Amino acid sequence: MSITVKDVQHVARLARLHLSPEEEAMLTEQMNAILQYAEKLSGLDTEGVQPTTHVLHVSNVMREDVVKESLSIEDALLNAPEEEDGQFKVPAVLE
Repeated sequence: MSITVKDVQHVARLARLHLSPEEEAMLTEQMNAILQYAEKLSGLDTEGVQPTTHVLHVSNVMREDVVKESLSIEDALLNAPEEEDGQFKVPAVLE
């Protein structure tokens, strides 16, 4: 599979990009180089290789989910610029 100038023009139109003929030629060349590299990778023998989502072992460090006392409404609203009826008051975003 190879990319043509027509393909680059189509993608540019979808992305609403205005490319010069030189840019179209350069991008066609670059995209074809990327595809050639991907074709090389598809030729590798990956039999017996486990699929991975990350190259390094990643694990979450979780703490125990313990119920504890939270802020009171008064403490939570202490630094609020405005409050009304025990709630944060913010400017309206809809008319």
